[in-house]
Formats: sequence, structure tokens, C-alpha cells
Amino acid sequence: MSDVVLVLLVVVAALSLQVRNMLTSVILISVFSLLSSLLFFIYHAPDVALTEAAVGTGVAPLVFVWA
Repeated sequence: MSDVVLVLLVVVAALSLQVRNMLTSVILISVFSLLSSLLFFIYHAPDVALTEAAVGTGVAPLVFVWA
């Protein structure tokens, strides 16, 4: 299961660097953060997963879009 998430992380990271639209890039960064929090949860770190999900998926994209 973690191998699939790791491959998805690499694919999403590469896509976020390749797209030209900034909003699409921010959405892909948010998906990357969501996958990271899923990986933390798989590795039995629920506190880190919750923090990553809150900050990386909620607050950071909001700041990127606002800026």
C-alpha cells in the first residue's frame, strides 16, 4: 500500500512542476500534501498526518492562492 502512495507522490510532484497554470499547480501541491498525510497515517504517525492534512491541504493552498 505504501509503495502505491510513494509512486503517486512522485507522479504528483512531477506534474506540479510541469504544469503552466498556477492554480493547477497549487491544487497539485495540495494533493501532494494529502498523499503525504496518508503516508504518515500508514506509517502510524497520526499526529503528524493530522497536522500535514490541516496545514498542507488547507492553509498553504489558501495562502498560495491569496498571494
